Amino acid sequence: MPVTLTEKAASHVQGSLAKRGKGVGLRLGVRTSGCSGMAYKMEFADAINPDDVQFESHGVKVVVDPKSLPYLEGTELDYTREGLNEGFKFRNPNVKDECGCGESFNT
Repeated sequence: MPVTLTEKAASHVQGSLAKRGKGVGLRLGVRTSGCSGMAYKMEFADAINPDDVQFESHGVKVVVDPKSLPYLEGTELDYTREGLNEGFKFRNPNVKDECGCGESFNT
């Protein structure tokens, strides 16, 4: 299953890449962390490794390393604004439980 971006998330990433002046897309992954076990990591992708899995969503290349892919399959990344707060929100169908602070999850 692909990892996708909403139109708002893709637009925000495209704008950030343009301001940055370099990068081929957005790299998503997971790392061991937090009170529930796993945490998301997100950074600009300046290069694509031979074993990376690539998806295209609303004109943005999404790059995922093969170890993170099982935890991210089917995830949609949105960019939301709630009151004064704005940021990326992961909609991950693999998550069984999240910690109270929202920083980590387990599958």
